[in-house]
Amino acid sequence: MPAQGPGSEPVISTRTRAAVSVGAVVGDLSRRLGRGAGSVVGGRATLAIDPQALGRLAAGHAVALVSGTNGKTTTTSLLAAALAHRGDVVSNIRGANLPSGLTAALAAGVPGAPAALEVDEAWVGRVVAATRPEVAVLLNLSRDQLDRNNEVRRLAASWRETFAGPSSPAVIANADDPLVVWGAGAAPDVTWVGAGQRWTADASGCPNCGNRIVFAAAAAATTTTAASATAASATAGDAGAAGWACSVCSLRRPRLAVWVEDGEIVNRAGRRLPLTLSLPGRCNQANAALALTAAERLGADPEAALSAMSGVEEVGGRYRVVTVGSTRARLLLSKNPAGWLEVFDLLAPAPGPVVVAINARVADGRDPSWLWDVPFERLRGRFVVATGERGRDLAVRLRYAEVEHHRVDDMVSAVIAAGPGDVDVVANYTSFQSLAARLGRHRPGRHP
Repeated sequence: MPAQGPGSEPVISTRTRAAVSVGAVVGDLSRRLGRGAGSVVGGRATLAIDPQALGRLAAGHAVALVSGTNGKTTTTSLLAAALAHRGDVVSNIRGANLPSGLTAALAAGVPGAPAALEVDEAWVGRVVAATRPEVAVLLNLSRDQLDRNNEVRRLAASWRETFAGPSSPAVIANADDPLVVWGAGAAPDVTWVGAGQRWTADASGCPNCGNRIVFAAAAAATTTTAASATAASATAGDAGAAGWACSVCSLRRPRLAVWVEDGEIVNRAGRRLPLTLSLPGRCNQANAALALTAAERLGADPEAALSAMSGVEEVGGRYRVVTVGSTRARLLLSKNPAGWLEVFDLLAPAPGPVVVAINARVADGRDPSWLWDVPFERLRGRFVVATGERGRDLAVRLRYAEVEHHRVDDMVSAVIAAGPGDVDVVANYTSFQSLAARLGRHRPGRHP
């Protein structure tokens, strides 16, 4: 198949067209039978007939990939909105982020339109090879789905191999995660963004040499080495953000090109753009900075892109407020300890009640032991309702955290039990999907 430039009409082979048609029929049948959105099974059918369909369908699109353990769906949604002010955009913002889901999204998309695609962090190498993106956005790496996912340093090593060499796409990377910095560090074109990294337990060992990473908070207490002193200080362009450095080798936080400061996205040249988002929290400001940087690399006007991102009010049901009887429930997603550190800041102030729903299905990871890494002690002073298929495991963790709680098996009943009034509901992946689907039948509400 001849190579195509972004924005041009790709030449699709007869085999690929037939594969796409079969995938569309399978996906539609799945939806009609109530088995799901159909994008995954439809994409699988397409790839079964034409294993090269992903690459062939990506031809002619300016592709931006977004990957990381936390925040990739939200960042992809913001990026898609930022690009949409110029016209049609292809995206898989429903979260089907394996090759099957990407294939289905491209098959259904407008030919030649820019594509903002989230991809599972373990599949980055294969998707980059197939789609030849112009931009890759790398958010973070932390433990997730403990029973089957690669150890995070292996993921970082796979990223490093993927982005090394002259054929690498432009990389937009989080400078505050040592694993991401090492994984992206061999790329010839990297823009470093100060996106923050509150969860540091998975990056305490240097991926380059195996020695200790010193973060600024620790370095402030003891600066016995040159590396510690570097980590403790912030250079011009770092907006005073916390640094980090290996205690032995040269791996350290790179100088920032873009960061968030006082509600504005700032770049090293001194440009400041006001950041007004409908999505709450520091983490979403960081996601927006990464998305804007990627959108600009694809030719988007920054002010128009920011205006478009401000209209994103929810992402796949996240942050939606639903009224159930006399309870107004705001839905939040958190699937691992890193996500919980950000969610704590999104919760309404104590003593506002919280519902926590935990499952341990395949998509969540079968091992729920990560619950013991979450500082649930921060929920003291609130009434908490534990629910979900692993509600008992959660209740044990809450008991040891000395958090007042009850356990309610049915998730909707748990939401009602936490009311009346405003309630924050935090759920991991499959419990969130299930609860959002059930609460979707109730009327929308509004949190104050």
